[in-house]
Amino acid sequence: MSYVFINDSSQTNVPLLQACIDGDLPFAKRLLETGCDPNIRDNRGRTGLHLAAARGNVDICRLLHKFGADLLATDYQGNTALHLCGHVDTIQFLVSNGLKIDICNHNGSTPLVLAKRRGVNKDAIRLLEGLEEQEVKGFNRGPHSKLETMQMADSESAMESHSLLNPNLQSSEGVLSSFRTTWQEFVEDLGFWRVLLLLVVIALLSLGIAYYVSGVLPFSTSQLELVH
Repeated sequence: MSYVFINDSSQTNVPLLQACIDGDLPFAKRLLETGCDPNIRDNRGRTGLHLAAARGNVDICRLLHKFGADLLATDYQGNTALHLCGHVDTIQFLVSNGLKIDICNHNGSTPLVLAKRRGVNKDAIRLLEGLEEQEVKGFNRGPHSKLETMQMADSESAMESHSLLNPNLQSSEGVLSSFRTTWQEFVEDLGFWRVLLLLVVIALLSLGIAYYVSGVLPFSTSQLELVH
């Protein structure tokens, strides 16, 4: 199951990326062996590793890594392959090879945040939560200078004071920011015209349901006569 919309029409001229989407391991291997760039990108800045991880094609991910693919590569929104991933084995592979679980994209979202937003399977969510918790604990155990500790404490105190003074503002801004980010990613992934078509279909379905429930056809002759 894929957890990212992929516009296939934009990939037809890049065989390696299409192989990563399709999970075609033999073809991808032949392309890499003949010198194809393992870090080639699509029109959104996603590498083959991004696309393979999104599809859960862990064998493709291993192959790309073997041929020198950059595991830390980010797309134009700052997403690593882990941000697009929603499969346990692929997550384990990426993290075991050094990809950080707490890295944020340009919108400040971690892989766990995006995984919850997309509604990936519970096993993947639990794995990401466990890995993020381990990373936080490891960070807390790490050595910090006295100055760094004081700066962190001052920053947390200031943020907490701002939250206490403006609880409603923080809540509303958080909801609006989350909605805007989700809508923007949805439109970019699906495409403007597809979204427009989807809205038209929803509107027509709504009118059909209203007619079925009420038994009155919108703008019918009897209604117009009644209005006159």
